[in-house]
Amino acid sequence: MEKRILGAQGLEVSALGLGCMGLSYAYGTVIEKQQAIKIIREAYEQGITFFDTAEAYGIENEELVGEALSPFRKEVVIATKFGFKGGNAFNGQDSRPENIRAVAEESLRRLKTDVIDLFYQHRADENVPMEDVAGTVKDLIQEGKVKYFGLSEAGVESIRKAHSVQPVTALQSEYSIWWREPELEILPTLEELGIGFVPFSPLGRGFLTGAITENTSFESTDFRNNLPRFSEDNRKANQKLIDLLSAIATQKNATPAQIALGWLLAQKPWIAPIPGTTKSNRLTENIEAASIHLTVDDVKKIDDAFSQTTIQGDRYPAHLQKAVGK
Repeated sequence: MEKRILGAQGLEVSALGLGCMGLSYAYGTVIEKQQAIKIIREAYEQGITFFDTAEAYGIENEELVGEALSPFRKEVVIATKFGFKGGNAFNGQDSRPENIRAVAEESLRRLKTDVIDLFYQHRADENVPMEDVAGTVKDLIQEGKVKYFGLSEAGVESIRKAHSVQPVTALQSEYSIWWREPELEILPTLEELGIGFVPFSPLGRGFLTGAITENTSFESTDFRNNLPRFSEDNRKANQKLIDLLSAIATQKNATPAQIALGWLLAQKPWIAPIPGTTKSNRLTENIEAASIHLTVDDVKKIDDAFSQTTIQGDRYPAHLQKAVGK
Protein backbone atom coordinates (compact mmCIF):
# COMPACT_ATOMS: atom_id res chain seq x y z
CA MET A 1 0.00 0.00 0.00
CA GLU A 2 1.05 3.58 -0.66
CA LYS A 3 2.75 5.28 2.28
CA ARG A 4 2.11 8.81 3.46
CA ILE A 5 4.01 11.23 5.69
CA LEU A 6 2.17 12.81 8.61
CA GLY A 7 3.64 16.05 9.88
CA ALA A 8 6.97 17.75 9.37
CA GLN A 9 8.75 15.30 11.68
CA GLY A 10 8.59 12.51 9.11
CA LEU A 11 6.12 9.96 10.55
CA GLU A 12 5.48 7.44 7.75
CA VAL A 13 2.22 5.47 7.79
CA SER A 14 0.15 3.46 5.35
CA ALA A 15 -2.31 5.59 3.38
CA LEU A 16 -5.14 3.89 5.25
CA GLY A 17 -4.92 2.91 8.89
CA LEU A 18 -7.14 0.70 11.01
CA GLY A 19 -9.32 2.25 13.69
CA CYS A 20 -9.50 -0.41 16.40
CA MET A 21 -12.15 1.13 18.70
CA GLY A 22 -15.04 -0.90 17.32
CA LEU A 23 -13.26 -4.19 18.01
CA SER A 24 -14.13 -3.86 21.70
CA TYR A 25 -16.12 -0.67 22.27
CA ALA A 26 -19.16 1.42 21.29
CA TYR A 27 -20.84 -0.61 18.53
CA GLY A 28 -22.91 -3.20 20.35
CA THR A 29 -21.88 -6.81 20.87
CA VAL A 30 -18.10 -7.16 20.87
CA ILE A 31 -16.53 -9.79 18.64
CA GLU A 32 -14.52 -12.60 20.20
CA LYS A 33 -10.93 -11.69 21.09
CA GLN A 34 -9.24 -14.11 18.69
CA GLN A 35 -11.40 -12.86 15.84
CA ALA A 36 -10.39 -9.29 16.68
CA ILE A 37 -6.72 -10.28 16.66
CA LYS A 38 -7.29 -11.97 13.32
CA ILE A 39 -8.74 -8.75 11.85
CA ILE A 40 -5.76 -6.70 13.03
CA ARG A 41 -3.26 -9.19 11.63
CA GLU A 42 -5.14 -9.44 8.34
CA ALA A 43 -4.91 -5.66 8.09
CA TYR A 44 -1.14 -5.84 8.52
CA GLU A 45 -0.83 -8.66 5.98
CA GLN A 46 -2.73 -6.53 3.44
CA GLY A 47 -0.48 -3.50 3.85
CA ILE A 48 -1.81 -1.50 6.80
CA THR A 49 0.93 -0.31 9.15
CA PHE A 50 -1.02 2.32 11.12
CA PHE A 51 -3.21 1.23 14.04
CA ASP A 52 -5.31 3.43 16.32
CA THR A 53 -6.48 2.77 19.87
CA ALA A 54 -7.03 4.75 23.10
CA GLU A 55 -7.21 4.36 26.85
CA ALA A 56 -10.84 5.47 26.64
CA TYR A 57 -11.78 2.48 24.47
CA GLY A 58 -11.22 0.24 27.48
CA ILE A 59 -8.02 -1.39 28.68
CA GLU A 60 -8.88 -4.49 26.67
CA ASN A 61 -8.62 -2.50 23.44
CA GLU A 62 -5.01 -1.48 24.03
CA GLU A 63 -4.20 -5.00 25.24
CA LEU A 64 -5.80 -6.45 22.13
CA VAL A 65 -3.81 -4.18 19.82
CA GLY A 66 -0.60 -4.88 21.71
CA GLU A 67 -1.03 -8.65 21.52
CA ALA A 68 -2.07 -8.65 17.87
CA LEU A 69 0.83 -6.50 16.72
CA SER A 70 3.59 -7.91 18.94
CA PRO A 71 4.99 -10.27 16.23
CA PHE A 72 5.72 -7.31 13.93
CA ARG A 73 5.91 -4.40 16.36
CA LYS A 74 8.87 -2.77 14.64
CA GLU A 75 7.04 -2.62 11.30
CA VAL A 76 3.95 -0.77 12.53
CA VAL A 77 2.89 2.58 13.97
CA ILE A 78 0.66 2.43 17.04
CA ALA A 79 -1.31 5.50 18.08
CA THR A 80 -3.08 5.80 21.43
CA LYS A 81 -4.63 8.62 23.46
CA PHE A 82 -4.84 10.18 26.90
CA GLY A 83 -7.05 12.81 28.46
CA PHE A 84 -10.09 11.46 30.33
CA LYS A 85 -10.65 10.97 34.05
CA GLY A 86 -10.04 7.35 34.89
CA GLY A 87 -9.83 6.59 31.19
CA ASN A 88 -13.60 7.02 30.86
CA ALA A 89 -14.88 9.44 28.23
CA PHE A 90 -18.04 10.06 30.26
CA ASN A 91 -16.11 11.32 33.30
CA GLY A 92 -14.76 14.48 31.69
CA GLN A 93 -11.26 15.59 30.73
CA ASP A 94 -8.07 15.05 32.70
CA SER A 95 -4.89 16.19 30.98
CA ARG A 96 -2.99 17.09 34.12
CA PRO A 97 0.71 16.33 33.59
CA GLU A 98 0.69 13.62 36.27
CA ASN A 99 -2.23 11.89 34.57
CA ILE A 100 -0.60 12.07 31.13
CA ARG A 101 2.47 10.37 32.58
CA ALA A 102 0.39 7.72 34.37
CA VAL A 103 -1.58 6.94 31.21
CA ALA A 104 1.64 6.71 29.18
CA GLU A 105 3.06 4.10 31.56
CA GLU A 106 -0.14 2.05 31.51
CA SER A 107 -0.42 2.26 27.73
CA LEU A 108 3.18 1.12 27.29
CA ARG A 109 2.43 -1.89 29.47
CA ARG A 110 -0.85 -2.80 27.78
CA LEU A 111 0.56 -2.32 24.28
CA LYS A 112 3.56 -4.52 25.14
CA THR A 113 5.96 -1.91 23.83
CA ASP A 114 8.72 0.39 25.05
CA VAL A 115 7.57 3.41 23.04
CA ILE A 116 4.25 4.93 21.93
CA ASP A 117 4.60 5.99 18.29
CA LEU A 118 1.88 8.66 18.32
CA PHE A 119 0.38 9.97 21.57
CA TYR A 120 -2.78 12.06 21.14
CA GLN A 121 -4.57 14.26 23.60
CA HIS A 122 -8.07 12.81 23.15
CA ARG A 123 -9.91 16.07 23.82
CA ALA A 124 -8.75 19.54 24.84
CA ASP A 125 -8.96 20.13 28.60
CA GLU A 126 -10.19 23.62 29.50
CA ASN A 127 -8.78 23.20 33.03
CA VAL A 128 -5.20 22.50 31.92
CA PRO A 129 -3.22 24.96 29.77
CA MET A 130 -2.40 23.45 26.40
CA GLU A 131 1.20 24.57 26.90
CA ASP A 132 1.41 22.27 29.95
CA VAL A 133 -0.02 19.36 27.98
CA ALA A 134 2.40 19.84 25.10
CA GLY A 135 5.28 20.35 27.51
CA THR A 136 4.55 17.07 29.27
CA VAL A 137 4.45 15.14 26.00
CA LYS A 138 7.65 16.91 24.95
CA ASP A 139 9.30 15.55 28.10
CA LEU A 140 8.02 12.05 27.32
CA ILE A 141 9.48 12.34 23.82
CA GLN A 142 12.84 13.40 25.24
CA GLU A 143 12.70 10.43 27.63
CA GLY A 144 12.14 8.06 24.69
CA LYS A 145 8.69 6.90 25.81
CA VAL A 146 6.82 8.67 22.99
CA LYS A 147 7.89 9.42 19.41
CA TYR A 148 5.27 11.88 18.12
CA PHE A 149 2.61 14.20 19.58
CA GLY A 150 -0.95 14.40 18.32
CA LEU A 151 -4.26 16.11 19.11
CA SER A 152 -7.81 14.89 18.58
CA GLU A 153 -10.81 17.12 17.77
CA ALA A 154 -8.84 20.21 18.79
CA GLY A 155 -9.68 23.69 17.55
CA VAL A 156 -7.32 26.08 15.80
CA GLU A 157 -6.33 27.97 18.96
CA SER A 158 -5.43 24.76 20.78
CA ILE A 159 -3.47 23.46 17.80
CA ARG A 160 -1.40 26.65 17.60
CA LYS A 161 -0.69 26.73 21.33
CA ALA A 162 0.40 23.10 21.41
CA HIS A 163 2.49 23.39 18.26
CA SER A 164 4.43 26.35 19.69
CA VAL A 165 5.70 24.13 22.53
CA GLN A 166 6.06 20.73 20.87
CA PRO A 167 5.51 20.23 17.13
CA VAL A 168 2.20 18.47 16.52
CA THR A 169 2.60 15.62 14.07
CA ALA A 170 -1.07 14.80 13.49
CA LEU A 171 -4.59 15.92 14.25
CA GLN A 172 -7.27 13.24 14.44
CA SER A 173 -10.82 14.49 13.91
CA GLU A 174 -13.99 13.38 12.19
CA TYR A 175 -13.98 14.11 8.46
CA SER A 176 -15.87 12.51 5.60
CA ILE A 177 -18.10 13.33 2.67
CA TRP A 178 -20.94 13.96 5.10
CA TRP A 179 -18.94 15.88 7.76
CA ARG A 180 -17.02 18.67 6.07
CA GLU A 181 -16.49 21.16 8.91
CA PRO A 182 -12.66 20.65 9.05
CA GLU A 183 -12.42 22.28 5.63
CA LEU A 184 -13.37 25.68 7.07
CA GLU A 185 -10.44 26.38 9.41
CA ILE A 186 -8.73 23.14 10.40
CA LEU A 187 -7.28 21.95 7.08
CA PRO A 188 -5.81 25.36 6.16
CA THR A 189 -4.20 25.57 9.61
CA LEU A 190 -2.73 22.08 9.35
CA GLU A 191 -1.33 22.85 5.91
CA GLU A 192 0.21 26.09 7.18
CA LEU A 193 1.86 24.41 10.17
CA GLY A 194 2.88 21.16 8.48
CA ILE A 195 0.62 18.86 10.51
CA GLY A 196 -0.86 15.62 9.17
CA PHE A 197 -4.56 14.77 9.35
CA VAL A 198 -6.10 11.48 10.44
CA PRO A 199 -9.85 11.39 9.75
CA PHE A 200 -11.83 9.11 12.04
CA SER A 201 -15.28 7.84 11.06
CA PRO A 202 -14.35 8.32 7.38
CA LEU A 203 -17.32 6.12 6.47
CA GLY A 204 -19.78 8.10 8.58
CA ARG A 205 -19.86 5.46 11.34
CA GLY A 206 -20.97 2.93 8.76
CA PHE A 207 -23.66 4.97 7.03
CA LEU A 208 -21.60 5.70 3.92
CA THR A 209 -21.16 1.98 3.23
CA GLY A 210 -24.84 1.72 2.32
CA ALA A 211 -25.35 -1.07 4.86
CA ILE A 212 -27.46 1.12 7.18
CA THR A 213 -31.01 2.13 6.27
CA GLU A 214 -34.03 3.60 8.01
CA ASN A 215 -34.99 0.03 8.93
CA THR A 216 -31.70 -0.81 10.62
CA SER A 217 -32.07 -1.66 14.31
CA PHE A 218 -29.04 -0.92 16.49
CA GLU A 219 -28.29 -2.91 19.63
CA SER A 220 -29.04 -1.12 22.90
CA THR A 221 -25.31 -0.75 23.64
CA ASP A 222 -24.55 0.82 20.25
CA PHE A 223 -23.71 4.49 20.80
CA ARG A 224 -25.24 5.46 17.45
CA ASN A 225 -28.61 5.27 19.22
CA ASN A 226 -27.63 8.55 20.89
CA LEU A 227 -26.52 10.41 17.76
CA PRO A 228 -29.12 12.70 16.12
CA ARG A 229 -27.86 11.89 12.64
CA PHE A 230 -28.77 8.24 13.23
CA SER A 231 -32.41 8.73 14.21
CA GLU A 232 -34.77 6.77 11.99
CA ASP A 233 -36.14 9.91 10.35
CA ASN A 234 -32.69 11.29 9.61
CA ARG A 235 -31.45 7.97 8.24
CA LYS A 236 -34.43 7.95 5.90
CA ALA A 237 -33.79 11.56 4.84
CA ASN A 238 -30.07 10.92 4.28
CA GLN A 239 -30.62 7.82 2.16
CA LYS A 240 -30.47 10.02 -0.94
CA LEU A 241 -26.79 10.59 -0.13
CA ILE A 242 -26.16 6.87 -0.30
CA ASP A 243 -28.10 6.62 -3.55
CA LEU A 244 -25.86 9.34 -4.95
CA LEU A 245 -22.68 7.69 -3.68
CA SER A 246 -23.83 4.34 -5.09
CA ALA A 247 -24.40 5.86 -8.53
CA ILE A 248 -20.89 7.32 -8.55
CA ALA A 249 -19.46 4.02 -7.32
CA THR A 250 -21.15 2.11 -10.13
CA GLN A 251 -19.50 4.39 -12.69
CA LYS A 252 -16.11 3.64 -11.12
CA ASN A 253 -16.70 -0.09 -10.67
CA ALA A 254 -16.32 0.41 -6.93
CA THR A 255 -18.41 0.36 -3.76
CA PRO A 256 -19.84 3.41 -1.95
CA ALA A 257 -17.33 2.87 0.88
CA GLN A 258 -14.43 2.83 -1.56
CA ILE A 259 -15.54 6.07 -3.17
CA ALA A 260 -15.94 7.70 0.25
CA LEU A 261 -12.39 6.66 1.23
CA GLY A 262 -10.98 7.51 -2.19
CA TRP A 263 -12.50 10.98 -1.91
CA LEU A 264 -10.68 11.53 1.39
CA LEU A 265 -7.36 10.27 0.06
CA ALA A 266 -7.68 12.65 -2.88
CA GLN A 267 -8.08 15.72 -0.66
CA LYS A 268 -4.47 16.06 0.55
CA PRO A 269 -1.35 13.87 0.39
CA TRP A 270 -0.96 14.23 4.17
CA ILE A 271 -4.34 12.69 5.04
CA ALA A 272 -4.52 9.08 6.32
CA PRO A 273 -8.06 7.91 7.21
CA ILE A 274 -8.59 5.16 9.78
CA PRO A 275 -11.77 3.20 8.96
CA GLY A 276 -12.66 0.49 11.43
CA THR A 277 -14.41 -2.83 10.90
CA THR A 278 -15.06 -6.19 12.54
CA LYS A 279 -15.43 -8.09 9.27
CA SER A 280 -12.70 -9.48 7.01
CA ASN A 281 -14.60 -8.76 3.80
CA ARG A 282 -15.17 -5.13 4.78
CA LEU A 283 -11.50 -4.82 5.71
CA THR A 284 -10.42 -5.97 2.25
CA GLU A 285 -13.01 -3.69 0.63
CA ASN A 286 -11.65 -0.71 2.54
CA ILE A 287 -8.03 -1.54 1.74
CA GLU A 288 -8.81 -1.80 -1.97
CA ALA A 289 -10.00 1.81 -1.80
CA ALA A 290 -6.35 2.86 -1.53
CA SER A 291 -5.94 1.73 -5.14
CA ILE A 292 -8.79 3.91 -6.39
CA HIS A 293 -7.32 7.17 -7.61
CA LEU A 294 -9.89 9.87 -8.11
CA THR A 295 -8.90 12.74 -10.41
CA VAL A 296 -9.45 16.40 -9.64
CA ASP A 297 -12.40 16.25 -12.00
CA ASP A 298 -13.80 13.18 -10.21
CA VAL A 299 -13.60 14.95 -6.88
CA LYS A 300 -15.26 18.07 -8.30
CA LYS A 301 -18.13 16.00 -9.69
CA ILE A 302 -18.62 14.31 -6.31
CA ASP A 303 -18.52 17.65 -4.50
CA ASP A 304 -20.94 19.24 -6.95
CA ALA A 305 -23.35 16.34 -6.58
CA PHE A 306 -23.22 16.42 -2.78
CA SER A 307 -23.63 20.20 -2.68
CA GLN A 308 -27.14 19.68 -4.04
CA THR A 309 -28.17 17.76 -0.93
CA THR A 310 -28.69 18.75 2.69
CA ILE A 311 -27.55 16.32 5.37
CA GLN A 312 -30.06 15.91 8.18
CA GLY A 313 -29.14 15.59 11.86
CA ASP A 314 -26.30 16.83 14.04
CA ARG A 315 -23.34 14.51 14.45
CA TYR A 316 -23.49 14.70 18.28
CA PRO A 317 -26.07 15.75 20.87
CA ALA A 318 -25.45 19.34 21.97
CA HIS A 319 -23.82 18.42 25.30
CA LEU A 320 -21.23 16.23 23.57
CA GLN A 321 -20.53 18.67 20.78
CA LYS A 322 -19.43 21.20 23.41
CA ALA A 323 -16.49 18.93 24.27
CA VAL A 324 -14.88 19.17 20.85
CA GLY A 325 -13.16 21.83 18.85
CA LYS A 326 -11.61 23.73 21.76
